[in-house]
Amino acid sequence: MTPDQARALMHEWTESPSLRTHMECVAACMAAYASLLAPGDEDRWVVAGLLHDFDYERHPTMEEHPFVGVRHLEAIGVDAETREAILGHAEYSGVARRTPMARALFAVDELAGFLVACAKVRPGGFADLEPKSVRKKLKDKAFAAAVSRDDVRVGFEELRPLLPEGFDESRHFQTCIEAIRTRIPEFSASPA
Repeated sequence: MTPDQARALMHEWTESPSLRTHMECVAACMAAYASLLAPGDEDRWVVAGLLHDFDYERHPTMEEHPFVGVRHLEAIGVDAETREAILGHAEYSGVARRTPMARALFAVDELAGFLVACAKVRPGGFADLEPKSVRKKLKDKAFAAAVSRDDVRVGFEELRPLLPEGFDESRHFQTCIEAIRTRIPEFSASPA
């Protein structure tokens, strides 16, 4: 499946502009991590990002999401690694995150949503968002309260062993900030 095909499927199943934006942001972060961890495999990683929540609007319960979507992806021939990564992004699925793709997807999912929330309360949006601001907002439990701080922390801890030495949490935040800033048109410029 190509990113364009994944995007079309995501749009077919998802009406919500904010949920579509979330999946685009996760896909942007996945592209950045693919360049580090799986050069030449960027498209599959982007597909995982674009489709990780594509069934959520129709099937929002823990009993259905992401299981219904993954069954559909299997039926249309999406590869097992991508499907496993999508299952693994849901802690309650019981699917271990064994592959770099699965670990990256989990590490960027909640973080991408949190970064968007951080950018929305800044006059400069993503243009001047920095890791230190993200770290400060993560400590404020009332800010973007729906974002699991544990998932952000655990995601990076699981991803860290795969990253170059010295790649710390700040660099993780910066990688995702830059990915979203450069790949998502609505976040590429400062607000007017």
